[in-house]
Amino acid sequence: MKTLYKWSVEEYHRMIETGLLEGKSVELLEGEIITMSPEGIPHTFTNHSVVEYLRKLLAGLAIVREAHPITLDNSEPEPDIAVVRLPDTIYAQHHPYAQDIYWLIEIADRTLNKDLSEKNITYARNGIAEYWVIDLPNKKLWVMTNPQDNNYLDVQEFTTGIVKPVAFLNIEVELNKLLLF
Repeated sequence: MKTLYKWSVEEYHRMIETGLLEGKSVELLEGEIITMSPEGIPHTFTNHSVVEYLRKLLAGLAIVREAHPITLDNSEPEPDIAVVRLPDTIYAQHHPYAQDIYWLIEIADRTLNKDLSEKNITYARNGIAEYWVIDLPNKKLWVMTNPQDNNYLDVQEFTTGIVKPVAFLNIEVELNKLLLF
């Protein structure tokens, strides 16, 4: 049986500051330093298009961050998209914390299992109110809300129509703007 060393967020930050992780595409998830999958063209195109769309919809209401770290209890993942509270100046000294996050979006191609299991657990445990997974292979959107312990109690799948984010019920997100492939 292997015993893995679990890294703290503080230790991870020290590794980044010393340059130890320079040039490595990694994130801290559940205390483990995990290699991030390279992005294919559908992932990159979807990510960029969705960010541009959400920035227009949420202008003046929230910040839409693209592939940047967030700081959680024992993790510092880099979700594809994080919708976080204003003003942006609060992130000059730290990455967004759980209480700063309205909702997170992962775009899944080869990472679907990881996004629906490992990241789901991490985000729910940290109280992220809403978590979406854009499922490229199956052309659907997974919407998870109502986090409790290590799970989301409400999980819905959408293939058409609109979705209203919990934090912005007056905003309508059109699925045809998310499910581009």
